[in-house]
Amino acid sequence: MITTDRGLTAPDDRPRAHLLGLVGAIEASDDLERTHLETATQWIAGGAPVYRVHKPDVPAMHLVSYFVVLDNTREQLLLVAHRKAGLWLPTGGHVEPDECPWAAVVRECREELGIEAVASPITGERPFFLTITRTRGQRAHTDVSLWLGLIRFDGHPRSGVQPREDVHHGEHGEEEASPSSLVHAGVQGGDRRAVSTR
Repeated sequence: MITTDRGLTAPDDRPRAHLLGLVGAIEASDDLERTHLETATQWIAGGAPVYRVHKPDVPAMHLVSYFVVLDNTREQLLLVAHRKAGLWLPTGGHVEPDECPWAAVVRECREELGIEAVASPITGERPFFLTITRTRGQRAHTDVSLWLGLIRFDGHPRSGVQPREDVHHGEHGEEEASPSSLVHAGVQGGDRRAVSTR
C-alpha cells in the first residue's frame, strides 16, 4: 500500500484524495507495478493536472480507466483493435475532469459497447492494477491507467451502438468466433476472435 504525507488543500482535493485512496489500495504484483504505483501516487499528490482536457495529449500525462469485460459463461474476454495505437486492448477511455474511475467505466461501457457496467464480485468498483504507459503514434503521451474488472452476465446489448472511430470492435484471441459471439459481447463488426480465460 502506497501513502503520501502531502496535505491536500487545493479545490480538487476531494477527487485527488479519492484517487490516492484507490491507488493506495492496489497491491503491487511485482517491482514494475510497485514503481508505477509510487510514481502515480507522487503525481496525483503533487498537484499536477490528472485529467485530459484536450485530445489527445493535454496534459501530456493523464488518467485512463481500462476495463476487462469477462464473459464467465463462455470463459472469454473482450478486446478491441485500437486503430491509432495499432494494438488489441481491453476497452477503456480517458477519465473526465473530476470523474471517478468507476464512473468513467460506466460511461465508456454505455458509449463504446452499449452495455451496463457490472463490477466483478472480486474487485468491485475499485481498480485492481495500475500501469503507466507511453502511447504510440503521433502526439504520443503518457497514460496512467487504472484497470477494473467487469462481468457480462447476459448477451443482451442495446441495439444501435455506434463504435468509436478509433477502435475496431471484436473478440480477440485464440479461436475464430461466430457473428453471434459479437452480438453476445455487445459489439458490431470487426475481427471476431475470442480469448479463453481458462
